[in-house]
Amino acid sequence: MQCVRRQPARTKSQESLYRAQVKTTAKNNMKRLGLEGDKELQFLMNGGDLLKVRSGSWKKTRYYKLQEDCKTMWHESKKALKSKQTFSVEDIDEVRIGRQTEGLRKYTEESVEGRAFSILFKGRQKGLDLIASSDEEAKKWIGGLEKVISNIKNLTPQEKTEHWIYSCMRKADKNFDNKISQKELKSFLRDINIEVAEDYAETLFQKCDESKCGYLEGKEIEHFYEILTQREEIDVIYGEFAKTGGLMSATDLLNFLLKEQREAASENDALQLIEKYELDENAKAKQQMTKDGFLMYLHQPEGLIFNLAHKSVYQDMNQPLNHYFISSSHNTYLLEDQLKGPSSTEAYIKALLKGCRCVELDCWDGSDGEPVIYHGYTLTSKVLFKDVIKAIKEYAFKTSEYPVILSVENHCSVEQQKIMAEHLISILGSALVTKPLGDQMPTCLPSPEELKGRFIVKGKRLDKLEDIFSEESKTAEEESVTEEEDDEGDEDQEKKSSKSKSLKLAKELSDIVIYCKSVHFHGFEDSREKQSFYEMASFKEGQAVTLAEESANNYIHHNTDKLSRIYPAGLRTDSSNYNPVPLWNAGCQIVALNFQTPCLEMDLNQGLFLQNGQSGYNLKPSFLRDRDTKFDPIALPEGLWLKRKTLHLMVISAQQLPKVSERKSSIVDPIVKVQIYGVPADTTEVETQSIENNGFNPMWNENFKVDVHVPDLALVRFLIEDYDSTSNNEFIGQYTLPFNSLKNGYHHVPLLTKNGDLISSAGLFVHIMVMDAE
Repeated sequence: MQCVRRQPARTKSQESLYRAQVKTTAKNNMKRLGLEGDKELQFLMNGGDLLKVRSGSWKKTRYYKLQEDCKTMWHESKKALKSKQTFSVEDIDEVRIGRQTEGLRKYTEESVEGRAFSILFKGRQKGLDLIASSDEEAKKWIGGLEKVISNIKNLTPQEKTEHWIYSCMRKADKNFDNKISQKELKSFLRDINIEVAEDYAETLFQKCDESKCGYLEGKEIEHFYEILTQREEIDVIYGEFAKTGGLMSATDLLNFLLKEQREAASENDALQLIEKYELDENAKAKQQMTKDGFLMYLHQPEGLIFNLAHKSVYQDMNQPLNHYFISSSHNTYLLEDQLKGPSSTEAYIKALLKGCRCVELDCWDGSDGEPVIYHGYTLTSKVLFKDVIKAIKEYAFKTSEYPVILSVENHCSVEQQKIMAEHLISILGSALVTKPLGDQMPTCLPSPEELKGRFIVKGKRLDKLEDIFSEESKTAEEESVTEEEDDEGDEDQEKKSSKSKSLKLAKELSDIVIYCKSVHFHGFEDSREKQSFYEMASFKEGQAVTLAEESANNYIHHNTDKLSRIYPAGLRTDSSNYNPVPLWNAGCQIVALNFQTPCLEMDLNQGLFLQNGQSGYNLKPSFLRDRDTKFDPIALPEGLWLKRKTLHLMVISAQQLPKVSERKSSIVDPIVKVQIYGVPADTTEVETQSIENNGFNPMWNENFKVDVHVPDLALVRFLIEDYDSTSNNEFIGQYTLPFNSLKNGYHHVPLLTKNGDLISSAGLFVHIMVMDAE
């Protein structure tokens, strides 16, 4: 619903009804959010003027207000007919206080620091840089927005459903009389993504219209809501185990946990779930769980498909860095494509907040003596090196406390390299690793645990690490080295160049490269004989994939004691990605992807690093760490890695799937695909039938069986698409997780957008049983 001034003309009676409805709606929603009477929320709903900043010459006052649904912000726009005038509070990623974005720092004075704030969105949506009229008003805007965001996040799934459905009902109430006619009912059902036959809609309407007056109101609307949100499959499961006067006792719930969920649970665990999730106080007092409480539990972390024990750091973090898969980004500074897109500190912030632990910095001479970061010889914009380092320091350890590797691609003059070193040392301070840990020359890389909260520079080094401990060694102030390989372009360009590029390297920058010295790869035998544990090579995707396919076991041996970094081919100018799975199968640790591009490959990356507390470090399976391993992901010889499992899967239902088209008449025809990614023998896909015209509560009840040979390397991806028989299916949502993080039993599967953000209220309901293969 847009601002009142934009609504079509109404009669006086309609206007009166409308205003009364708006007031009641707002009050009800404030109550639902637990913010009834909150002054900051009331301030947002009253709205006010803010100065919107786009550039030095574009600064305009715009009116902003929170709508009565308490989740939609309306704003004045001079392009009202061409663009949306609203955005959802749920789409906000962060409200940043002060002049903390590139735009505000560049286009505003320090004097507005206390009045400035930014609204940053999920995905690629442009953020808003705003300035309030006073420091006090800025605090109200920031405090109010943060409060609404927090309270919406804390709503239970049932509360979110209720909030959404009642909002859609109000939207369908065209004459603002707080009643729903049969015609309005049909409109409402289309809004919530379900198309029903005329006779069914009429039957449903008649069933709820107890007063027989031709419309629904009050208790009749509540009855309709109950019918609409009834979960038949939950009724069946609950009924099977609720053996205590129609309710679940703690013993009944324990029986469910043991028999269906296959959990190592006790009666005390069942009692804790009742205490935590039962909504009815009378039932809770009797240590019983109602059906609503049971559904609440199934929507909570304990009832989701991802193993709760893997949500925190549970792996051994005391092994050398090369024993871990490390979440890694390529050309991290880019927000879009590789040729003309913008470079930004925001790209680093987004990657770090997603748990990325290895970021790339392409460094070039800046025109004013300050080094810059951008994609050389392209039209991508430039960002100051020092601004990037400041942003990295600020956001590096908000998601994970484990070390961040700064992969420096150095194209700078000696003078500006010295400035780079100064910035790294002065900004990062003691967090920067500038010498080996301990007093003696190490024999292996340190562990993530030892490097908590630290930064490691990856780059060229003039001498050997051993020389630090040698009194006789003396390094030249500067010396020529081979330039970084990551920017040599595609293979054809490499073949045209018979001479390697050379670069003079400043001692100051060289000296802070400790554990990740960049070297060229000249074959596995050469690496075994000459490459030290702290030296690492970077491989273009084509070369890496060939090695993984043709020399997998040799590649795995190489990666047992050395780090390898993989990066996309130069021809991927659209910032597309390659399949990381074969490289992980070969033990490669730093498989760098374009984080800014929503795609299957990033879904897999997000899925792999979902475990271990989203630390960005996953301990590789033992057969990828053993120097004598005979594992080969292609040939799959017999060995400890073969832990054959059979996945028995039942796809039961889905709830509140989003529309893929904004057209009101467009209803999705959902189809579910369950995909396994891992060693070639395990890579497979099964799919359900499509359900026609129902994105609200489609039901499948389809069973599948999948065999998995190497579960330690397998990922499971649940994908829901809008089926189309004449063209490609359209993406609705997905969720990817490690095979070993699956939980047995009945579970909800959360769904994520293409950008990897949670789709509120939507979900898939499945039954999982993982068993040893026969």
